[in-house]
Amino acid sequence: MRIRFLVFAQYRDLLGRDEFELDVPAGSTAATALEFLREINPHMRQLPSKPAMAVNRVYVDAQQPLEDGDELALLPPVAGG
Repeated sequence: MRIRFLVFAQYRDLLGRDEFELDVPAGSTAATALEFLREINPHMRQLPSKPAMAVNRVYVDAQQPLEDGDELALLPPVAGG
């Protein structure tokens, strides 16, 4: 199934782009899609083990099931004051 990934800040810097599409195994969750991405792109192994994620612009936990055509955003930590 095809997932659209969105990445921001240092994650974008690691990949050299801010969005891309990737075929992931059917039945993937947000966590398994992230692991699949780490396997095919060694730069993504620098991500935290549990980055904040959103599916279709809604924050989700790692076990969120994905469907074909979903948008999975990997969100870096935010600092503020």
